[in-house]
Amino acid sequence: MELSQAGSPSNEHAATESAGFHDLLGYRLVSLHENEAVIELVLESRHLNRSGVVHGGVLMSLLDIVMADAGLQCPDPERVRRALTLSLTTTFTGQCSGGVIRAIGVKRAGGRRIFNSSGEIRDQQGQLLAMGEGTFRLRSGSEDAVS
Repeated sequence: MELSQAGSPSNEHAATESAGFHDLLGYRLVSLHENEAVIELVLESRHLNRSGVVHGGVLMSLLDIVMADAGLQCPDPERVRRALTLSLTTTFTGQCSGGVIRAIGVKRAGGRRIFNSSGEIRDQQGQLLAMGEGTFRLRSGSEDAVS
């Protein structure tokens, strides 16, 4: 699913909804397809640590979100999937203090309720900032029709 020109989803989906912590981060969903999601974040001072580089918690949060989103695609547009994180492993590989960072998540394997994803975050120059792996579970009732 692609975002429309206005920045809102062309078709409602759980991964495109923002609320609470997601709004606080301020990321943008770039694309959502079966087994893959892409989000971007314009770095602001609130995303940086005391050393002036992007905070590791921001990178971990983006990986958590994009890897979960990669497993949420549902063939029925009237249904919504939501997931919770069972485990998350992150490796930090670089630093960045400004610009736009891009996170890509890919669903690698899964069953009816549990799935595994991997992800990475790169800066505008393509430098790898962080990579991760996660295990997620679809929430009970997460395919109920949208009301």
